[in-house]
Amino acid sequence: MSYSISIVRRAQRELARLPPGAYERARGAIRALAENPRPPGSVKLIAREGWRIRVGDYRVVYEIDDKRRHVLVLHVGHRRDVYH
Repeated sequence: MSYSISIVRRAQRELARLPPGAYERARGAIRALAENPRPPGSVKLIAREGWRIRVGDYRVVYEIDDKRRHVLVLHVGHRRDVYH
């Protein structure tokens, strides 16, 4: 059974601002979270709640609710910017 995915408005804007190639890869990576919210290479964040995956130089930061089978995408951005 797959997870549902929601993207907060700020993350939607961040995703829309990515360069075209990075946008396509990030969108595909977010969609893949529905089948596996903890893919190989995903990292549980220490400084805050949530997880992150790498998509080239970009990061997708998200939270997982296993009870509701839901993934909430919080940030999408360049690695130097996304953790602030």
